[in-house]
This record gives sequence, structure tokens and C-alpha cells, in this order.
Amino acid sequence: MPHHLTDPDAAVDWLLAQVEGPLRIAAPLALGKPHRLLNALYARIEGDPSRPLQLYTALSLDPPQARGGSLEARFLRPFVERHFGADFPRLAYARAIARDALPAHVQVEEFYMQSGALLGSAQAQRAYTSLNYTHAADAVAQRAPNVIVQKVARREGSRRLSLSCNNDLTQDTLDAIAARGLPRPRLIAEVDPELPWLGGTATVAEDVFDVVVDPPGPHPKLFGLPRQPVSDADYAIGLYASVLVRDGGTLQIGIGTLADALSHALVLRHTDNARYRQVLRALDPTLEDHPLVRESGGLAPFGTGLYGCSEMLNEGFRTLVQHGVIRRKVHDDLALMQRLANGSAYTADHARLAEEGEYLHGAFYLGSPAFYDWLRHLPEDECRAIGMRRISEINQLHGDHHALQRLQRREARFFNSCMMATALGAAVSDALDDGRVVSGVGGQYNFVAMAHALPDARSMLMFRAVRDTDAGPRSNIHWSYGHTTIPRHLRDVFIDEYGIADLRGLTDEDCVIAMAGITDAAFRPALLEQAQAAKKLAHGFTAPEHWQRNRADVLATALAPFRRDGTLPDYPLGSDFTPVEQDLLRALSWLKVHARGRVGTLRTVLAALVQPAGDNDALYLQRMGLGHPTTLGERLDARLLRLALAKTACPPADPP
Repeated sequence: MPHHLTDPDAAVDWLLAQVEGPLRIAAPLALGKPHRLLNALYARIEGDPSRPLQLYTALSLDPPQARGGSLEARFLRPFVERHFGADFPRLAYARAIARDALPAHVQVEEFYMQSGALLGSAQAQRAYTSLNYTHAADAVAQRAPNVIVQKVARREGSRRLSLSCNNDLTQDTLDAIAARGLPRPRLIAEVDPELPWLGGTATVAEDVFDVVVDPPGPHPKLFGLPRQPVSDADYAIGLYASVLVRDGGTLQIGIGTLADALSHALVLRHTDNARYRQVLRALDPTLEDHPLVRESGGLAPFGTGLYGCSEMLNEGFRTLVQHGVIRRKVHDDLALMQRLANGSAYTADHARLAEEGEYLHGAFYLGSPAFYDWLRHLPEDECRAIGMRRISEINQLHGDHHALQRLQRREARFFNSCMMATALGAAVSDALDDGRVVSGVGGQYNFVAMAHALPDARSMLMFRAVRDTDAGPRSNIHWSYGHTTIPRHLRDVFIDEYGIADLRGLTDEDCVIAMAGITDAAFRPALLEQAQAAKKLAHGFTAPEHWQRNRADVLATALAPFRRDGTLPDYPLGSDFTPVEQDLLRALSWLKVHARGRVGTLRTVLAALVQPAGDNDALYLQRMGLGHPTTLGERLDARLLRLALAKTACPPADPP
């Protein structure tokens, strides 16, 4: 039986007594890290060079920190305290990495980083390990960890523990360690009463762990991802993506506003199909006749429903389950799935599928407080329909189960985001051309490769055509780039706000033409010139006239009626911001774009000085701590905020 403790420091005492010499510790990514235990261990080790520590993990989440008196900081401080809780146990080692302040005897290796948060950290960049998610378990085993720590859930009256949010790597890592003939590491669990219980293959016997730490309350909140507003470009991408999903198929999605937009579009397609088609016609009147839509997608509601199979379960899957889009169940009985596929299933087979089948599989989950609350309060039959699996079962076609997975994952659509793409079909998703890592490869390569291995499957990489920089707008479609995540020989489907580029099996010239067709009009001529100079495009090529519509203002005009009437809301999956904060976010985003560079800043400041006060300005200024500005800087900030609020005020909805 495991040792039962209530004090994380007592668990550290036990660990240091059990393990001599260097500590080699593995911890799950994201939500599954035992924050209290890791902080107690780091506090003990930080000043003791006699006990070197190596930590193998990924995605060490840290709430944003507001510094100084900027408008952004004024917005963040109250929100962060409310959303995460004043007592949220920030990971001490993660804060040290961000400052390049880890002591020399402590090293943290991660294979996935909080997006963009560690571009300036030399310690994080040097210790990053570039891995496909499915290779992470063996890479950890290679380092011979002597301890694995994990956050778990406990259900009252049960003698089992749920790996809950992270069934992804622990069991695969233990198998990989055993396969290498290495000693079994000590296992320590930290129970978190806030963590939703998920059963099935996510549960393990309590005695799998050597120590179970059950800290006393009060218990801090789980790390909740704030849901972000969805832009016009995001919605266009989500709508284009939604027409490529086949009823009765399989769905994998990532996280972020592109996934939120896709999820909302799929719900709209299912619950209000007439309105959905109106939006599509406004976006692109020819979309219904697109060859890929006819071949691989559809516009009709979901009669059979979808099966969700994704490394990460998130907010989008919640809304898809709630609205009946995700509901196609699968079973792990190969013979049963074969009978269902060939039409010879018995009545008893259908009854067994309904009773025992699962319609959603994932390896880890991460989302908002509302998402966690949904998981906590799922009815028992719905909870049983969600299966948390090992990453080796989700992110690849698994040896002995290959035949079963092919039957389960029919008509698979793998939707992932990338930062940039090249005209020849390579994708940039994890790092910059100087080698600095933005996030990580994660499972993206796994899913792209799987799309080429499964019959009727497609990989869809979504990205915004243009990004804002300090130097102005820049295209996210390059002729070439110094780093790629997905090589061009695995090119498949790219989607941005200007359309769909189906690249599978095309020649290089046809790839260039397809990608040019979804490039912003301002950047297309230079791209075509580069292609011609590289001898990949005929010099006589003439761009079609309709490509000139690839502009942000044209897109905004097309979607404006649906934005105003609420068909395409700013926060389709709910918001963690108050209505006042939502207005402030729009205003601050406007300021970020328009107060850029000397000329833009001067122009914006001059406009702010003559901006009359709005009727509700006091409410917003109060929230930002600028109700009674005293310094010159505070008075200027207040005027800039008034200007931004006036520029971003929502127009009234169109009359019915």
C-alpha cells in the first residue's frame, strides 16, 4: 500500500531519503503537474547544489504577470487575480526559467512550451527537446528517471485514482523504462479535489503509486485558459474548415480561437443550417461547388454525428458534445466494429455499442473553468462515453490495434494550426527561422502523417494569412522559410481566411497557384515573382481577377451582418471576461495596432487629445484604475482609452 501523506514537504522528505544523488524527475505536461509538490521540492533543492535536479516535462503553465503601469498591466492585474485566484501556486521553477534564474545544478527539459512565453529565455531555449509527442515517453525513459510525479483525482468511496487530465504519457513512460531494463521509478501522486474524475482506462489502482499526497484545503483553482475573442479572420477560417467535415467521420482539433471558430461553425451547421448556408454564401458564393467540399466534406446537418479523437480535449469538444455534433460511438471490440462496418451487426451489437461505446477519446485535457465544471457535472452515461487514452493510442496507428483504429477513425479530419506556410506546402508551427522555439511540435506531425496513412483522411492546417508586426502587416505565406515543422512532401490542405488550398498530390507549380489563391492581395505579386524567379511558375501566368477580393476590408464587409446580429459572436464558446472587460479588450487591441511606430503613436495621441468624453467612459476608466488620473501619464492613458473605446464601440444590430 502507498504511504498516505497530507503535507507535500513530508513527501519531499520521503523522496530525498529514498533517492540518493541526482534527482531525475518526470512530470506530465500542463494541468497534470502537482504544483504544491513540485514547489516544495524546488524550494528544498534550489539552494542545495549537493542534490542536482533534472526535470523532464512540457507546457509548464504560468498565469500572465502584469508589470508596470501600462494599460495592459492595468487590465491584467484584476483579471488575473479573479480568474486564477490570489492563491494560485505558480510554479517556482517556471518563474525562474523565465528570468534565466535556474541555479546551475537544476535543469528543466521541455518538449513543448507555453506559446511565445519563453522566446527570451536562454535556459529554456537551450534545454528544449524537439520531439513528436509520441516519442516523448521513450525520450524520458532514455534519461532513466528515478521519480515520476502526477496530479490525480479521487472519487469518494473508490480505491482507485484517476489520471484524469493526463493519461497521456505516464503509462507509456513506465513501459518504455521497463523495455530498456531500467529500474522502476518511484511514483508520487498529488490528489487535487478540483480535478474532474474520469473513469475507464484513466483509472489506476492506488498502489501503483508509492506515495499519495492529499494536501488539506483550501484548494486553489485549476489553471484555466481564458477564452479569447474570435476575429473575422478566425471565423472565415473556421467556416471554410467546417465544410470539409464529413458526417459520420472523425474529428481532431487543436486549441485557440481557430478551433473555437471551427467548433462554432460546426454547431451552426448542425443547429441552424439555413443560417449557416447564408453565412457561407456571403463568405464565398462558390464554396458549395468547391471540388474538395464535394469530394470530402458537406454542408448538411449531422445525421450520424462525429467521433472525436484528439490528443487534447478542450472547449470546442464541450460545445460539440452539448449540441449533438459529437455523438458517433466506437467500441474497442474489433469484431463488433467490423460487423458495423460491413452491415452485418446484430441488434445486440447496436445495444452494446450504445451501452459501452465512447464518442470522445483524448490523452489530456485543458480549458476554461467552465470546461472543468462541465466535466465535473457530466451525467454518468455521458462521462462513460469519454475515454482518456495513452498518447500512443491517440496520436498514431498503434501496432496490434491498427485494424481497429482504421475502423474507428473513418473519414478522419485532423485540424491543426500553424504560424506560417510556404508556397510549396511546408508548414511552420513551432519555431522561428533563427531556431528559437515558440511552442513545440507536439502531436501535429503525428496527425499530418496519420492523415496520409488512413484511407479517406485529410490533414487541414489552419493559419491567418496576415500577421501584424511592429513594422506593419506581413504575409504568413512565404516563398521559403528557415525552419519547417511539416515538410512539403506531406502537404495536404491549407486553410486561411481567404479560402482552401488542396495541395495533396499536386505539382510544385499547381501548389504555388493554389497557395497564391489564398494569399492576401497586397502580398501576392511579390510571391508570384519569387516563384517565377525560382522557375516554379510560368512567366506567362495571369492571376484571376477574383483574387483581388483577398483583402481584410472585403472579408469584414461580408461578415458584418452576421457579426452584428450575433450569428458570429465575439465569444462563441463563452467568455471569462465581464462585458466591460470585453469592450476594453477590443479597445486595447485597437490601440495596439494604431499606436505603433512614431508616426502611428503621434497620430493616435493627437486624436486622443481632441476626443470628447463618451457617455459610459467613467465605467471603463474606473475598471482600469484611471477614474481619477493624477499624473500626466495617467491623464494621457485615460484619453487614449477614451479614443479607443469610441473607435471600437459596437454598432447596433441590424433590424430583423
